[in-house]
Amino acid sequence: MKSSNRYLSSFAGLVGFLLFWEVLARSGIMEAHLLPPPSTIPPVLISEFKLGIWQAMAWASLRHYSIGFFIGSILGVTLGVSVALSPRIEAGQAWLARMLRPIPPLAWIPFAIIWFGISETAAAFIISIGIFWINYFTAMSAVQAVDRDLIEVARAFGHRGFFALLRKVILPAAAPGILAGLRAGLGQGWMTVVAAELFGIEGIGQRMMEASGLLATDVVILYMFSIALLYGISDFIFVTIQGRILAWQR
Repeated sequence: MKSSNRYLSSFAGLVGFLLFWEVLARSGIMEAHLLPPPSTIPPVLISEFKLGIWQAMAWASLRHYSIGFFIGSILGVTLGVSVALSPRIEAGQAWLARMLRPIPPLAWIPFAIIWFGISETAAAFIISIGIFWINYFTAMSAVQAVDRDLIEVARAFGHRGFFALLRKVILPAAAPGILAGLRAGLGQGWMTVVAAELFGIEGIGQRMMEASGLLATDVVILYMFSIALLYGISDFIFVTIQGRILAWQR
């Protein structure tokens, strides 16, 4: 499918979903205060924006998200690649990783509060945990999947040093998998942001909790859309950068 047709189809699907939602909300099947129609969101956005609330909440969440994404991605990719390069280390950590991986980031909230208090550092810590595991396993799998014949060919052409092989063969071959993990981490991070802010840290999550306590469901939906918008922007930027990094594959 051509890219233009793909974008048109995606846009049509989004418009169709919003129209269905609008009709459902106004049909009386659901009470308006329980399911506000999408048409009520723009006035709420204008009100929040004029008061400066939307900007403050979005900027606060972006700070937590950016710090958590950076830390989780750097640690996840670095450790994932390191483990994949050493079968002995991989075997030694296998059970430990299996034990810690199923623990959701939200389970670390009590420790985050104890260690860092109710602060931005605590929110960034919780966000980084979810992102870490995605990047850890994708980076490890990507390196382990590198064709060993490529390494042998590189050695035959004189690249026998460990760092030369890593820089010229292993990392370029594993780059698509590593970047796929980073992109998945983008979404995971935004999924965790709201939960990380529910215990009183300024941000979109806190504002959603305040609004839900007042039954202001239109405000809640506004910030749900805001998360989708921020994710869409960050994903678009990442895909653009990814395309340039992997331009050599074309």
